[in-house]
Amino acid sequence: MADRKPSRLNRPLIRILVIWVIQTLALIILALLLDGLDVDRIGTAMLAVAVIGLINAIFWPLLSYILLPFVVLTMGILSWVINGAVIWLAGQFITGFEVADLGTAMLTALGLTIINLIASSLLTIDDDGFFNRNIVRQRMKRRKTFTETEVPGVLFLEIYGLSKPVLELAIREGYVPNLARWLESGSHQLVEWETDLSSQTSASQAGILLGDNTNIPAFRWFDREKKEIVASSSPKFVAELEKKLSNGDGLLANGGASRGNLFSGDAPNVMTTASTVTDISKFHTSEFYAYFLHPYNFIRTVVLTIWDIIVEVWQFRKARQNNVYPILEKSHRGGKYPILRAFMTVVMLDLNIYTLIGDIFAGVPSAYATFVGYDEVAHHSGVESKDALEILQKIDRQFSRLENILEQAPRPYFLVVLSDHGQTNGATFKQRYDMTLEQFIQQLATDKYSVQGAIDVHEDWKQLNVFLSEAIAFDHSVVSRPLGRVLKSQTSDGEVILGPEGEELEAEKMQPEQFAHLVALASGNLGLIYSTRLDERAPLEVIEKIYPGMLDGLAGHEGVGFIMVHSEEHGPVVLGEKGSYYLNEDRVEGENPLVGFGPNVVSHLKRTDSFPDAPDILVNSFFDPDKNEGAAFEELIGFHGGLGGYQTQPFLLYPAEWELGDGEIIGAEQVFKVLKGKLVELQKGES
Repeated sequence: MADRKPSRLNRPLIRILVIWVIQTLALIILALLLDGLDVDRIGTAMLAVAVIGLINAIFWPLLSYILLPFVVLTMGILSWVINGAVIWLAGQFITGFEVADLGTAMLTALGLTIINLIASSLLTIDDDGFFNRNIVRQRMKRRKTFTETEVPGVLFLEIYGLSKPVLELAIREGYVPNLARWLESGSHQLVEWETDLSSQTSASQAGILLGDNTNIPAFRWFDREKKEIVASSSPKFVAELEKKLSNGDGLLANGGASRGNLFSGDAPNVMTTASTVTDISKFHTSEFYAYFLHPYNFIRTVVLTIWDIIVEVWQFRKARQNNVYPILEKSHRGGKYPILRAFMTVVMLDLNIYTLIGDIFAGVPSAYATFVGYDEVAHHSGVESKDALEILQKIDRQFSRLENILEQAPRPYFLVVLSDHGQTNGATFKQRYDMTLEQFIQQLATDKYSVQGAIDVHEDWKQLNVFLSEAIAFDHSVVSRPLGRVLKSQTSDGEVILGPEGEELEAEKMQPEQFAHLVALASGNLGLIYSTRLDERAPLEVIEKIYPGMLDGLAGHEGVGFIMVHSEEHGPVVLGEKGSYYLNEDRVEGENPLVGFGPNVVSHLKRTDSFPDAPDILVNSFFDPDKNEGAAFEELIGFHGGLGGYQTQPFLLYPAEWELGDGEIIGAEQVFKVLKGKLVELQKGES
């Protein structure tokens, strides 16, 4: 429900004429490039484009009704073949338009898509209007779940890892004109909310979607009861976590949809949701229908994916030539990374948008979708880098498309844009001090005690593995069967595990006696140190006795802002280079080590200290407010996980007519209360 001023180029008649001209010129260009394609004059090209368009407009609805399941099961490849067949068929009836064979026709379809992509991007034309209105809407209307009502629904659009300060920067510099328009028109308001101590996805999304993020101290931690390392990158573990935290009334209960999230929020409709990926009973191929209903989507996604890979290689090379600092090593931005980035910024974006289009036309009461592209690029290129801001531009453009479609929806919708956390920038701990946190702990522990670090893996691979796990789950798919065979060695209990997550899974399976004396785990600039030989958390007094000098060495390092341990006598104690803070007693000795980490830092630390799996030693990197930077214990120059800077400053952009009150929103569970309260209020109209 935003104030729209559509572009003149997106008015139906003008849009049709402009696209017709673009496609005509494209066909003439392709005739010069392809040996098997011939167009004798401009008039013939115009006629051919018109005929191809009419065939798609008239017969594609029928073809989609009959062939759509096969299109889905072939992951879109069949749609490319059909496109080629339509072009070949037009060549059989139009004099002066000759198409040698199906292969030439398929290449022509590919060329038309590429040229149309370039032109429509430059002119900001949405060429999907016809298919959305006349095909997707009708398809969803025939589904039994179709709902037509005047009761508003809500679409929650999460821009993964985007802080409010960076969003405001993107608004000022013109990267997100659509969101800027919402704010300028007064249809929406923007507020900041504050994350919990663990400023990362599993803690934030558990709080937002389930209303409970208890005992999630970091992205990965050591489970004392099970004596194993657990990680939020494991769908199996996330499923167990959701079962433990959910009371059945999550944010998306009562008919909602979860798209590309870590947790389902108790939604009955899910797609690429980590917590449900091993439960195929909750997944249906129909959730992909809106994507495959457009005849050119598969080709477009392939083209954009290849282009994004090229862009990443070029951006990294340019950054190295310009001596950009900080910058990750080639081992972290080369190899498979450009492909992984393209999956996040193109494939997941397209699937989320088109699945949401289907949700809109189906009239779902609520949907929550995570858009992962910005977070991925900011991790590797920098929080405020041009590379990352350009991803925001893409996301904003897609939000505008969703807004256009709302005019055809069977119910009114509110649009809510939010983030689960932000990111803070800075060279890594290893780049600054030439050693990892694990190596530093080993120095302090001496040769007497062994130290084991975490596998260098963060959220990158999770989305890809979830997607592939769902893809191979289609038992009757002509794609899933060979894909399943190819990935057999990387699949465990139906879960695909590619990348370094495979090594992490092996670490999770280790027996207690296989662990080193100390485990040092990293979550952004948050470090968690556990003594694996003890059944309970080691108190300060025991740590000083067993590992003399370790606490002083950690607290005194210039790359460390503070550490927290639990004292048998005093409770949680925060130690810094020049002072200590006894949290329960609100007593400071020397200089307060928590200065600069926010007004609510004490309550965040005390809450984490109460968790059963709180680390023996919690380590937070330094934060320099003047430079607005810290140091991750992982190899990421844009990071989140602990305290300091933008990582704890996500945002909520909500409809202005909603009354949220004047109080601060502290913690992800509070975000759930605010959003769930609004949903319950809206859904009362349906009862």
